[in-house]
Amino acid sequence: MSSAVGGMLGVVLLAAGMPVAASEAAPRTDERTRRSLASRSVSYSPATRRLATRDDSPAAFDWRCIPTDGADCRSNAGGLSPQAARQPAPVVERDLTTAIDQLGDFDYDVRTRASSLVRRTPEEQARPALATAVSGHADSYVRFRALVLLVGFGGVVARQAVLGVLADPNDRLRAVAYGYIEHNPTSATAGQLLRALDTETSEFVRPALIRALAAHDADSAVRARLVADIDRGVDFFRGAVIEALGDRGATYALDPLMRIAGEIGPLQDDAILALARIGDARALPTVASIQGQDAVLEPMVSAAAASLGADHDEHARFVAESLRFAAAAGDQQSLLRSAAAGLGALASRDDAGALQVLFDVAVGAPPIAREPIALVLGALAMRHPNAVLAHLETRTDLEAVALVLRDAFDMLNEDLEEERFFMTVRAAFWAAPEQSQARAVAEELIRVLDF
Repeated sequence: MSSAVGGMLGVVLLAAGMPVAASEAAPRTDERTRRSLASRSVSYSPATRRLATRDDSPAAFDWRCIPTDGADCRSNAGGLSPQAARQPAPVVERDLTTAIDQLGDFDYDVRTRASSLVRRTPEEQARPALATAVSGHADSYVRFRALVLLVGFGGVVARQAVLGVLADPNDRLRAVAYGYIEHNPTSATAGQLLRALDTETSEFVRPALIRALAAHDADSAVRARLVADIDRGVDFFRGAVIEALGDRGATYALDPLMRIAGEIGPLQDDAILALARIGDARALPTVASIQGQDAVLEPMVSAAAASLGADHDEHARFVAESLRFAAAAGDQQSLLRSAAAGLGALASRDDAGALQVLFDVAVGAPPIAREPIALVLGALAMRHPNAVLAHLETRTDLEAVALVLRDAFDMLNEDLEEERFFMTVRAAFWAAPEQSQARAVAEELIRVLDF
């Protein structure tokens, strides 16, 4: 399997066993899985340090307001006008500089506090400081983290920084840039992306470039290139193309995807999941033809059948039961990953029942079973954050499900997509009425995920 969960880049790299270029390896990520319980002091001024303290409530520290659908921002800061209450207080320049330098610290707690302080800096103060770090900081990892945070602030400065690193030798910067372009496509960049595809060979960057290109598939040249690349190049990159086409609902690629789904091979699972995500009923005969051929693939096949309208409830029930069985068995990892991926494909098409089963099983599963399910849930949270937040509002075990997402984010190591999820949660926090379940969900996520 090139990607058992059909998920994020980090999962694909792990599943495929592919190395990250040595110059861009992730030396600072090991601590995320250990998560030191000790609180480490950082060299901010007393006032600024207070703003970054994790014991404050979200209402006290999460000042940057990102309202949704025109909703008014809300704040518990008494005595302030609405406009003043929603604005973060300026940060001492020395402290902001220190925080940016510490984005590359080897200690997880230091990096987390530094990121929190930068996020809570006024936009007009943070943007130029981050842009300067992106263009000229001596630490390549700081440049990468600064670009991630700058993209979170958005605006013209962020776009200029993204365009400025597309040819940078730093793999991480290029990957973030293509991630930004995926979510902010313009017709003017399609040609540039097509040219980049001829020269980009980094296994860390090319999948992000492929996803960015797929976001421009209104262009006929882009469509032609993506369809052609389904069948050429190494399987790892072909799998990235197939996944991107599935996520985009690319009905124009249906024929080659059906062909690959119907053939035994390393990309068969990716193609089945892509058909499930596209949801075009013309693929049903292909899905029916492979039913019963492979016990491990069967949950994915049933998920595709459910997505394509063939007795949805019965097929979805089979996938859910397969997940529960494999999680309890302890020695059915391939079946577990298949069932989790199948439910993930259904959940990506707004199947609330599939999402509930994934969370229910993950919360009660032993670690060996929890991790593959968490990876699928993390990918869903990053790519379909509103659906995940809506589901969390229905749950009474918020801390438990938030911990599942924390585990997922630690394993996926997708900084840009995490930042986008953080942005969505912050927006949800400020848009929700006080004492509402939506506010409670956002508050718990902010606490557990170390925003």
